Amino acid sequence: MLLILGVVLDGTLGRRDGRTANKTEANQLPSPFESLDNIIAKFNSKDLDTKDVCFTFKQRLFNFGGSGKPDPDLETSFLKGLQSVCPDQTDSDNTLVALDSLTTNRFDNGYYKNLVNSSGLLQSDHVLSTDNITAPMVVNYSKYPYLFLKDFGASMVKMANIGVLTGQDGEIRNDCKVVN
Repeated sequence: MLLILGVVLDGTLGRRDGRTANKTEANQLPSPFESLDNIIAKFNSKDLDTKDVCFTFKQRLFNFGGSGKPDPDLETSFLKGLQSVCPDQTDSDNTLVALDSLTTNRFDNGYYKNLVNSSGLLQSDHVLSTDNITAPMVVNYSKYPYLFLKDFGASMVKMANIGVLTGQDGEIRNDCKVVN
């Protein structure tokens, strides 16, 4: 068991890690360009539900959907701030911007507060607040930080149990970030 920000997570230790990276499996992660339906389908394929859904955003600032205009759903001051940090020039393509502009250095529900206020950075994030299935969760997570932390913890435990290696597969690492 682990206590994080007042939420108890029931995780396991001594897990076996793979010895190599796998590009095919990495490509199964949702892309920020995918539709919400595709993102949910990828989560469902791993036995995760909608509550588990947890560089490129410039098109939302200058040419949303090929219109030559910004995404009309972006909150105006948020849009102007992003446009000043990331001008419509190639040399700004490597500029980093926080996904959560409210509480950048804290793990909390600020991300969901941003979504409710039309200040979600990625289009794939924004659609969470407009979809009939996910919008109520966004509102609840923005209002009730403990609910977000509880559900996040449960989702992390579920994700930790995807594709667990057993037997002689993989290794138990001495240092989690380095292959033995």
